[in-house]
Amino acid sequence: MASVNERLHSVLAQRGVEPKMLAEACEVDPKTVGRWLGGRLPHPRHRFRAARLLRVEESFLWPDPQPRAGRGTGGLGTELIGTHQNRASVPRETWLTLLQEARQRIDVLVFSGTFFAQSNPHVAKMLAERAGRGVRVRLCFGDPSGRAAATRGREEGIGDTLAAKIRASLTYYRCLLPEEGCEVRLHDTTLYNSLFRYDDNLLVNPHIFGQPASANPLLHLKRVDTTGWFDNYAQSFEAVWAHARPWMPDQEGTAADGQD
Repeated sequence: MASVNERLHSVLAQRGVEPKMLAEACEVDPKTVGRWLGGRLPHPRHRFRAARLLRVEESFLWPDPQPRAGRGTGGLGTELIGTHQNRASVPRETWLTLLQEARQRIDVLVFSGTFFAQSNPHVAKMLAERAGRGVRVRLCFGDPSGRAAATRGREEGIGDTLAAKIRASLTYYRCLLPEEGCEVRLHDTTLYNSLFRYDDNLLVNPHIFGQPASANPLLHLKRVDTTGWFDNYAQSFEAVWAHARPWMPDQEGTAADGQD
């Protein structure tokens, strides 16, 4: 018996596409889409149309159940499950759902990431709740007094404002420091992208020179194996984290303004 297609369910929800809309795009009866959601394999032309509408790889929605012997699974082709024109266009519900469903780890690598808290006033409480359930929470922000933040501020044309934004963002997370399983560190590293990892889901926000992170594209990756993009980005987080210093708010100033 065919199993429920969880990936198709998930991507439809992320894109805000109703099954009826998918049926219309593929020129099939809505009941047919219901069977796809239930695990039925669509005709090749319908798979192509559905993947094009949902902007994902066809092989992610319907992976080959029997890879040929001697050939790799090719994680690069199936890891990219979604793209967004810019970070600001990612639905708030996506951020909340990924955070709430994390069971093992939450890793965040940003300069200021002020939006992360300002779009969800309860983010610190939610992170503490996840940590209480055994999730390892690691938040890595730019060092407001570091050279990398100063350089990034100049490149964006906002000067010292970025340092103020970092300090403002950190104020939201002070309550996490006593929580077991929660760590906050400061890095002084050139960031080529911001990273938001929730178990095997990773949101990658590339940095375009001179533009704020919110205006840059965002890629949604799902881990497939150890040879794909996901693990390369995950390893870059580990490299920055290893050289970042623990945040000690009593020894450095904070501010209460600025936003990203």
